[in-house]
Amino acid sequence: MLDINKIRSQFPSLSIKNNNGDKIIFLDGPGGTQVPKKVIDGISDYYKFSNANTHGEFITSIDTDNVMSSLRKKMSIFLGAEHENCISIGHNMTTLNFSLARGLSKLFKKGDEVIITDLDHEANRGPWMTLKEKGIKIIRVNLLNNGKLDYKDFKRKINDNTVMIAMGMSSNAIGTVNDFEYVKKLIKNKEILFLLDAVHYAPHFSIDVKKIGCDFLLCSSYKFYGPHLGFLYTKTDLLDKIDTDRLVVQEQNAPYKIETGTLNHAACKGVEKAIDFISSLGEGKNYREKIENAYEKISHHEKDLASKLYASLKSLDNISIIGPDFSNKRTPTVSFIHNSLTANEICKILADHNICAWDGHFYAKTAIENLELDKIGGITRLGISCYNSIEEINKTIESISRI
Repeated sequence: MLDINKIRSQFPSLSIKNNNGDKIIFLDGPGGTQVPKKVIDGISDYYKFSNANTHGEFITSIDTDNVMSSLRKKMSIFLGAEHENCISIGHNMTTLNFSLARGLSKLFKKGDEVIITDLDHEANRGPWMTLKEKGIKIIRVNLLNNGKLDYKDFKRKINDNTVMIAMGMSSNAIGTVNDFEYVKKLIKNKEILFLLDAVHYAPHFSIDVKKIGCDFLLCSSYKFYGPHLGFLYTKTDLLDKIDTDRLVVQEQNAPYKIETGTLNHAACKGVEKAIDFISSLGEGKNYREKIENAYEKISHHEKDLASKLYASLKSLDNISIIGPDFSNKRTPTVSFIHNSLTANEICKILADHNICAWDGHFYAKTAIENLELDKIGGITRLGISCYNSIEEINKTIESISRI
């Protein structure tokens, strides 16, 4: 089990109080988690002692090279990748995905089909929509009213023209964990590229890209206790086959050939420290085992809190939960609507109670529209992170029950 008090002591922001002396309850994690002190110190120390560009002959530049190499190595372990040259770094996930889509558009031909889903965040829909300009067909998988994908529809839409499937591992809006393993089985022995958006999945569950068998996977470190950066895993030798947009002075091979401009080296140091933080919560003989064990503990803790929150809100007459229950695997993200107040009005009331929550469509715009929730201002979203406590959940339940 997690030592929640020890974990909370590592997050300076958890001590912030309002004018009445009440601490803030951060349930805004799906939009970006809080950051532990070791991440803050890592970023600060980089600026103090290592601030230089890469590939120089002097000490601070060499330090920066070591920071970048160390991050790629740890991120490769974090994702279960073959090696560090499978890890590309970007300013955010969306930028990387647009760059990848642009590169793949040069490989695909007119009439090819790319499958996306109506549950996904726009960052894993919009970039692929641009391929229509090249005559590539974008095929959409339906979303059911229960907040799950229609897998019969998914199976029907895979055919000889399918060249790629881009789907999320879980929904940032309503917590659904998609059956990506089933989809991978559907395309076994087929020449179909398989891309996963792990932005909302990575904070809550361990990932093993080799076991999954995906060709690409994207995630964002600010969702798992680090600063704002995006990461792209690409299967060995695949990125070198893609003609990415890049400068002639950029390194022309993987993993660098999709990276544009000078990267945020201080943030890279912070991401390394974020992965260290997660590994410190686990036990094992090596770094990977510690990460896997940490996620077992994190998942158990978050599910306990989210299940209680889900059940308590579901019992309220004026509240309707959006998304699947906890009978199957799902993320600890609980979204709901009120029978007379908008999501924004609910968030304002919660803010008065010092509770951080989000409202709207969370860039899963198509999903919210399909569920006809856009007409009422979207949904209220509460997200559990590893630092949240049962006391915070009890107070949140009490505050919502009084609305």
